[in-house]
Amino acid sequence: MQALEIIILGIIQGLTEFIPISSSGHLVIAQNFFSGASDHLYLEFINIGTFVALLVYFRTRIIDIVRDIFLNKKYKLALNILITALPAGIIGFMLSDFIGSSAFFGSLVVVAVTLGLVGIIMILLESFPKASAVNDGESLSYKRALIIGLAQVSALIPGVSRSGSTIIAGRLAGLNVASAAEYSFLASLPIMFGVTLKVLVSDRTYLMSNLGPLILGNVVAFISGIIAVGFLMKYLSRHSLAIFGWYRIGLSAVLALVLLLQ
Repeated sequence: MQALEIIILGIIQGLTEFIPISSSGHLVIAQNFFSGASDHLYLEFINIGTFVALLVYFRTRIIDIVRDIFLNKKYKLALNILITALPAGIIGFMLSDFIGSSAFFGSLVVVAVTLGLVGIIMILLESFPKASAVNDGESLSYKRALIIGLAQVSALIPGVSRSGSTIIAGRLAGLNVASAAEYSFLASLPIMFGVTLKVLVSDRTYLMSNLGPLILGNVVAFISGIIAVGFLMKYLSRHSLAIFGWYRIGLSAVLALVLLLQ
């Protein structure tokens, strides 16, 4: 893998992991453009950079949650995060070998379809009926936290977007869009930790044989990830998801046209 390709993939991973336009979808497109095939293990490994970016950006919030658990005996937000993370974590673990080997998860056709469908939902989201308003992730009932978690399972399909699926579900569950984004990112931490632990333990041979490219890719993903999550949190404090929906539909149309002309 060439240095330019590594840097581009790192930038794509960092920006699109948090901006709800699908990191997996964009990485599948990029890898098909560069080499004609998707390297699933490489995509898993460069999640480490964005995981660290999320830890750094939300470090104060994470410390507050830990303090609430151990000093104030307040468990509600931590339990909600765990409930939201469990469905995708369990299903992703059970299907990890299938996801890594199946052509479905590297398919440009799948990416084109899911980019477009989720984009339409984002544009129409504010017109959908919503549950009664809640202030933040701690105020969610366990049932609503689980529903957000079930929505997150759909992000295992490339092109859906983990942040997009959970922000949409959080909005429908009564959170405002900025609170839904914060809860989405906090709820992704256990899954990202699990993916990081899995690849470091089970794929050490791949790690050691690709150490240089993986270090470079993760550094780039970390830097672009910090920029992306900061941008998104500020943007969603004043705006809806609609602009990202239009982007997704436009990219879906371009990708469909390219596939038809092949």
